[in-house]
Amino acid sequence: MRTNRDKLVKLSVQGSAHHPSGSEIRVNAYGEPFLVPAIGGITYNVKIGDPAFGLAGDHVEPGVSMQNSDKGSNNAFMVFSCLGNKARVVSGDAKGAVGFVTGKHGGIEHVIASFDEEALYQMAIGDNILVEAYGQGLQLLDYPDIKVQSLDPDVLDAIPIEEKDGKLIVPVVAVVPPYLMGSGIGSGNCYTGDYDMMTADREEIARLGLDQLRFGDLVLLQDCDNTHGRGYFGGASAIGVVIHSDCVVSGHGPGISTILACHTPKLQAKIDPESNLLKYHQIAVKQKG
Repeated sequence: MRTNRDKLVKLSVQGSAHHPSGSEIRVNAYGEPFLVPAIGGITYNVKIGDPAFGLAGDHVEPGVSMQNSDKGSNNAFMVFSCLGNKARVVSGDAKGAVGFVTGKHGGIEHVIASFDEEALYQMAIGDNILVEAYGQGLQLLDYPDIKVQSLDPDVLDAIPIEEKDGKLIVPVVAVVPPYLMGSGIGSGNCYTGDYDMMTADREEIARLGLDQLRFGDLVLLQDCDNTHGRGYFGGASAIGVVIHSDCVVSGHGPGISTILACHTPKLQAKIDPESNLLKYHQIAVKQKG
């Protein structure tokens, strides 16, 4: 696919490993109170590629959750960081460790990144992490109706997207119907954050096979318009990446950051159980040498 990647600007944005929040007692969709680990921190044993369901946690972010303490700077950190971007530790015992961005979590306003286990255990809360922000402004020159959102161009090149009859056929693990999309609907900015797939109806989630989703899996959001805001529109579609775990609070569930969006049915799905951001990032690294 032809893109304008030669016109993109790469710049540095920075945050630090952010302390966990979510210490309050929550009430689930069935009226039951609970207290489990939730948002933020350095999560040692939950990584991209792991199951997004079944954890004794809520809104769990795999790897390292990052935030800039200055609100304005954090807005830029959230907007300009793109999935697949290189993230590099620039302070502390893990200085020099390299990972990559795996998601952007709205509400708490976290950028999430994956690092290897050695770096995770060397890292401390407050360590600074620089992201080589690259991807916002990316365009598909032959498909002006399809918006690219928060995606590293090297990762885009690694996804085996097929072009057919003016449409793009994208490998995804599953198709999510619009009636399951919840928290985050109504947001006016689709270049930052995420929105949640609701999972209170466990039978429906199991029927659709969505309970097998992993962190990093690509999904197609059916009849979901993410071009100029998040909402329902018949025929629209979007491609998203699972970025945080299942949640038991009503209206919530695994978070999905969108990477491609179209107001018309020009994005279509090809089911591939192995379609995952981790896989495509590894391919991109190999291709780049």
